[in-house]
Amino acid sequence: MRLAGPLRVVVVVFLVGITWLLTSSVLGRDGGSILRHFFSGGGEEPTPEPKPRKYKCGLSAPCPEKHMAFRVVSGAANVIGPKICLEDKILMSSVRNNVGRGLNIALVNGVTGELLEVKSFDMWAGDVSELLKFLRPLHEGTLVFVASFDDPSTKLNDEARHLFEELGSVAAKELAFRDSWVFVGAKGIENKSPFEQRMKNSKSSNKYEGWPESLEMDGCIPVRAPLEN
Repeated sequence: MRLAGPLRVVVVVFLVGITWLLTSSVLGRDGGSILRHFFSGGGEEPTPEPKPRKYKCGLSAPCPEKHMAFRVVSGAANVIGPKICLEDKILMSSVRNNVGRGLNIALVNGVTGELLEVKSFDMWAGDVSELLKFLRPLHEGTLVFVASFDDPSTKLNDEARHLFEELGSVAAKELAFRDSWVFVGAKGIENKSPFEQRMKNSKSSNKYEGWPESLEMDGCIPVRAPLEN
C-alpha cells in the first residue's frame, strides 16, 4: 500500500532533518549538541561544579598580606612520616628523607621566612641532650615548627618540656607516649601559641592499633617585624 501524499511529505521532511543533523556533526559543527537537545526534549545539560581552588600549602583561602601559609602533618602510627610545608615549600617529609621517629623540628626566620635548620630527635631511644642543645640557643623571633612521629615524649625531661612552653606550647607539659602532636611556636612569644594540636594515645579511641590518628593543621603566620638595633 502506498503512502498518502501528506504522510509522504512528513516522512521526507523528517529524513532530511536527520540527515542535516548528522552532516553537521561530521563537519565539526555542534550537531552532537543539537541531536542531544532534539532527543532529550530540549533539556539543558547540568554544568559541572568548578573544583575548589587550592592555595599555598593546600590552604582553601589565601593568606593576608604579610602572612606566611603553612601546613603541619604529624606521622601516622610508625608507618607514614610527618610533613611540614611553609609558603608552598616542603621543609620536611619522607620524600625529602629528612624525618625520623620522635620530634621533627624546622627552624625558620620569622622575619624573612628563610629556613634555618631542620632536624629530627628520637624520643624513644635517643638522647634528649641533643634536643636541648638545639632549642636552648634559639634567637628572638625564630619560628619553630614541630611534627611528631611514632613516639614524641618518652625521653622528654622537664627542661625540654619547659623550653617548648617558652615557645608558646600548652600541650608539651603533658605530652605522653605515642601522642600525636603538631605545634608552631616562636622564640619570645608572649602568650600561648594559637597553632597547636594534640591527640592522646588511648586504647578506646585510637584510629590505628597502638597509635592515635594523624593530625593536620594549617593557617597563616604573621611575619614578624625586624628587631631594632
